[in-house]
Parts: sequence; C-alpha cells; structure tokens
Amino acid sequence: MADGEHPRLILHNFLPLDLCKELEFIHKSCCTVGYRPNVFSTTLSHLIATNCAPLIMPIIPIRERLREKAEEYFGCQYELFVEFTGLISWCRGASIGWHSDDNRPYLKQRDFAAVCYLNSYDADFKGGIFHFKDGEPADIVPMAGDVIMYTADDRNIHSVDEITEGERITLTLWFSRDASYDEDPKLISSLSPDLLGVADSKLHSYIPMPGSINMYWFPPDEASSFLSGFDIRCGRLHVLGFDIYPCQEIYHLSAIIDSSYNLLELLSGPLLIARESKMFEPQFLNIMHALQMVQFYLWKFSNLKTKVEGTSPNITPTSQTQKAEIDRLKSVFLKDLQLVERFFDHSKPMKDMEYEFDWDNFSAAVLEWECYVVKLQKELVLHLPHWKTNESIFCVTLGGDLED
Repeated sequence: MADGEHPRLILHNFLPLDLCKELEFIHKSCCTVGYRPNVFSTTLSHLIATNCAPLIMPIIPIRERLREKAEEYFGCQYELFVEFTGLISWCRGASIGWHSDDNRPYLKQRDFAAVCYLNSYDADFKGGIFHFKDGEPADIVPMAGDVIMYTADDRNIHSVDEITEGERITLTLWFSRDASYDEDPKLISSLSPDLLGVADSKLHSYIPMPGSINMYWFPPDEASSFLSGFDIRCGRLHVLGFDIYPCQEIYHLSAIIDSSYNLLELLSGPLLIARESKMFEPQFLNIMHALQMVQFYLWKFSNLKTKVEGTSPNITPTSQTQKAEIDRLKSVFLKDLQLVERFFDHSKPMKDMEYEFDWDNFSAAVLEWECYVVKLQKELVLHLPHWKTNESIFCVTLGGDLED
C-alpha cells in the first residue's frame, strides 16, 4: 500500500464503529486542554491520575493489535515499545503544517506512528484532511475505524488541514525501538497498589476525580486569571443542554471568581444537574462524575426510541432561586458562551437530544454506567498482577474470572 521510499500503511475499518463510539465517550468525559492550540487530549496517565484507570481497559487490546501490525508491516517483530498513547481531538482552528513526527531533539526516539480515526470527515467535522508531502497515497480523508501507520522520520513528512467545523477525534500512538521510552513501566507504577488486594472491584472507588482547574480551562493562557474563556467540562455540558447546581450553598461569589482554589473546590464537590427547568435530584460527587454520566447517556441511550421501564428518577422543577444561581455560575465557568458554542456546538447527537432526551432513560444510564465501570475495574484488577510481573501492559486471557 506504499512505496519503499515512503513506508506507510492504510487500514480501512480496523476498528468497529461501536468501539470508536466508546473511545469518543472516554475522551469527551475526561479530556484536558491539549498540547497545541485548539486541541484537547486524554492520555492514559491522566486517566490513571484522575481515578479513571478502568477506562484504559478498552484501549489496551487496540494498542496490542496496532503494535503487532506495525512490527509485521515494517519488519521489526518484537522490537517496538509504545512510547505514547492518547485520545486527541482537534477543534475549529486547529491545524499543523509540514513536519515529521521526530522533528525535535526530544522526539528522536519515535520510530513509527499510528493514527486511528474515531469519527468521520463531513459527518462529524469539516477540514482536518491528512496530507503526505511525497509518495502515495498522498491524501487521507478521515473515516471512523480507519488507521494510518507511517515512519516518524522525514520519509513521511505530512500536514493536517485546519478544522473549520466540528471536532476531529483520534486515538494516536507512537512506537519506539528504545526500551527506555516505553510508557508501560511508568503507567504500571502509577496504578494504585490497593488494586492488587481488591477481591471485589466494588470495594475500590471508581468515581472520577478532577485534576487541577488549569488543566480544563480554555484558552490555557487565561488559566491563571480566569477572566475570559471557559471550563471545557462545563462547556461540554452546556452545549448538550445541561446546567450544574452545587449542593453546597454559594456564598460570596465574587471571592469564587477571584480564587482558582475556590473555583476548583466548587467543581470538585457534590452537585446536581438541571435541564430545561428541571433538576435531577440524585447528586453527583463532582463535575467529572456528572460529565461522565451525561456522555455515557449520549453514547448508550440517547438514540433509544422507547422509554426504559423500571426507573423512577426524582425530577423536581427548578426554582427561581436555583435558576438565578445557575446563571451566576455560568458567568464564572462559561465566560465566553460564543467561544463554547464555536468549539462544541456542532454534533448531530447533540441536536438529536433536543427531541429525544428522556429523564427515565438518563436514570437508567446512571445505573448502567456503574455496571460498565465495575466490569472494567474488575478486568483491571485481574490484569494488574500480570502487568507488574512483566513490566508490560498487555491483554491477559482471563477465562471465567469475570463472571459474576
């Protein structure tokens, strides 16, 4: 699929669409401000650090398959280590000119790259077409499930067109022949030792915990003053039609505005979510918990045409006082609503929610999310001893160990 001077491989439909959607859910639930302008990222180390370690499990089999495919195609069996794994999204205005992936002294360890597209050009975003400077194929139109692999050196200089609408999401990996750059030992060491002693995965907390407020503030150069921009977690909830309401009383809002510590505390504490003048009474433990619930609903339940039976959510009307406080919070966390909507208000699923949202289904999603995370937590607990023994992250055949 490529000439010898420009080694590259295109794999169509490498990932099933349901897996692409699952990874999109993980990214939109957990991402932080990224390494380039208008880019957001979710690394495995960040998932672990924010108590979302179970969410690395759907990514592990993909890493393994991609490494094996790279070793096979580029003729380096058993030589490669994963140097970086991350979910990355490019929003409106993001682009990059001609470059190779090892074009800095601190990137020379990178030998090969793999880019897995999780959503599709035209349907989910505009722009973002990938171009190779030389060789064939020259132009790659991103389609969900497709993968491109290429050498990270100057044989595969490439660029990406500016995103003009939507959010282009990928799972991106770099491979190195240098074992000292293997990300696995660092990731394993950061996993909680408590997991090794957990017989019942439900005993270990799996509630996501927010990182520093600065990691979620866009644009990042405003993260010291918070005078403009927005919190990306609140922004994603806003474009989906949700508001947040802290369970604790809000006093001295002017002090909150001036203090990043208080700002963080407000989003790190218990809160309720509201939608269209109605409040969902069961509280979430923090902003990440609430966002993960909403994104899980969007992934699993938003397209259901029938109501899920057997749930009785406690939904109450939003009082005028609560509405006023919700509006005041927006003035703190969403200082530039136009910028929020410019980045996130674009997707068809978001527009579908205007017509198909159902509180009963949302309540069912909250229960289903717990089952989903507990299952992944149990997988992680059973894998971890093998990873620690081998100092490598890989898929383990577990047999019936996951049965309830």
